[in-house]
Amino acid sequence: MWFLLYCEGTRFTEKKHQISMQVAESKGLPKLKYHLLPRTKGFTTTLQCLKGTVSAVYDVTLNFKDNQTPTLLGIVHGKKYKADMCVRRIPVEEIPEDEQECASWLHKLYQEKDALQENYNKEGKFPGPTIIPPRRPWTLLNFLFWATLLLSPLINFACGVVVSGSPLLIIGFILFLIIASIAIRRLIGVTEVKKTGSSYGDQEAKKQN
Repeated sequence: MWFLLYCEGTRFTEKKHQISMQVAESKGLPKLKYHLLPRTKGFTTTLQCLKGTVSAVYDVTLNFKDNQTPTLLGIVHGKKYKADMCVRRIPVEEIPEDEQECASWLHKLYQEKDALQENYNKEGKFPGPTIIPPRRPWTLLNFLFWATLLLSPLINFACGVVVSGSPLLIIGFILFLIIASIAIRRLIGVTEVKKTGSSYGDQEAKKQN
C-alpha cells in the first residue's frame, strides 16, 4: 500500500506564502522561497501509525517545463505539458521516531526541497541521472476501452438523432451539447487555485468561521 501526503496542507499562493514565512520568522525557522512551511503534526502522526507497514518515504518534487502552469481546462483542450520529477527514497529507519525530532527532520527536508527548486530554476533540470520512462501502450488501450464503454450510449444516441432527420431533435441535441460544454468549463473554472483552497493563516476567515 502507499499513502500520499501533502505536508503543506494547502495550495501555494503568494498571500499564503507571505503568511507562512511570517510564521517561520516567529518560530526561528529558515524562510522558504518556493514552499510553505510543512505542517508537521500530520506527517509525524502518519509515520507513527504506519510504522511496520511502510518501509520508506518517497519525497517527490515536480516541475513543469517553461514555467507552465497546468490547468484542467488546458488538459481538456488537449494542451501538452512537459514535466520533470525528482524522486528520493528515504528508508523509514532514517527518520527520527521522536515527534519533535521528526518535525525538525521534516523542516530540514523542505529546506532541501527549496534548494532543489532553486537549482532547477538555474539549471533547467534536477541534479543526478535522468530516467525517461518508456511509453506504455497498455495505458492507452485501457483509456480507449473505458472511453468506448462509457461513451457508446451517447454515441449511439447521437447517431439515432442524426438518422431520425428531425430538425427539432437535432437542434435540441446540439443545444444540450453546448450547455453541457459551458457547464463543464464553469465547473473547471471554480477549481482554480485563486478561487479555492483553505483559509491558511487567514485570521479574518477563522473569526468568521
